[in-house]
Amino acid sequence: MLLQLDYRISEEILSDIEIIESDEKLYREKNFIARSQAIDHIEFHIIDRIDALTEGRESVNQLIFLKQNAKKIKFRLEEVDIRMFQQLRAKISQEGYRGKLLMDLFEEYLDDELNTIPQKDAIGYDSLDTFLNGLLTGHNLPVETKDREPEMVYYQKTPARIILELIRKAEFKPEDVFFDLGSGLGQVAILVNLLSSVISKGVEFEPAFCDYARTCVSDLNLNQVNFINGDARFADYSLGTHFFMYTPFEGKMLQDTLQNLRGEAKKRKIKIFTYGSCTPIVARQDWLEKRCEVQSCSQELCEFLSA
Repeated sequence: MLLQLDYRISEEILSDIEIIESDEKLYREKNFIARSQAIDHIEFHIIDRIDALTEGRESVNQLIFLKQNAKKIKFRLEEVDIRMFQQLRAKISQEGYRGKLLMDLFEEYLDDELNTIPQKDAIGYDSLDTFLNGLLTGHNLPVETKDREPEMVYYQKTPARIILELIRKAEFKPEDVFFDLGSGLGQVAILVNLLSSVISKGVEFEPAFCDYARTCVSDLNLNQVNFINGDARFADYSLGTHFFMYTPFEGKMLQDTLQNLRGEAKKRKIKIFTYGSCTPIVARQDWLEKRCEVQSCSQELCEFLSA
């Protein structure tokens, strides 16, 4: 009975693999979304399934063969993406794709996905994030070298749709300077500059993250983006007009940073954008005017203008 079950499962998995392998469209560069879905299917529905079926068993040669075959196909599909992103980074670097030109390029690869507006409670990571991860992070991810201070929050990338929303709402002028506080691997500052052309700066405590972001900037030949390795509480924001925080820290560290920004707001109008659990705290600052409805879940972009 067990042999019959193994045979049936093997046939199901083989059929799955053959369908993906024979789909020529997946190997065309601009079919990024379908290819991403195929890669995920191989990883989570074929390879993971085989691992679960073979755990603790010996006579599973056919399943092991199928797993090796699935890995080869996954590798071939991933190679298509690697070559594609290398070419796109070269295009941005050498030909200066910015603003609308870059958005048009995104649409070529993401089709209607880019214009699909998810439900508010469903905002998170999607195909746009997968695409930008490949485009903007073309190197092995760095390992943290410093211990985070108690009030620092573990780094998590800002969802790409939140960055696009920020750019739409910011209404940047040529003289503006954007700061991302707790900039991590640099994606927010880089994308803001690519799509708006304003000077963008990131402030990041972890040196390895800062170095990684600088490498990405160098790869894309961006001369108006830089990253400051330092403590956001004491950074020089004298040129800043727009600031963003995806809850990089909390408690007194957040309050001290807000006091720093309050000092800048006494000299000129500034805008602060927040995402995540820092939003309700920022909303309580009497020197800021809310331009959004602050939700308890904090999973929406909020905008504040200095009084």
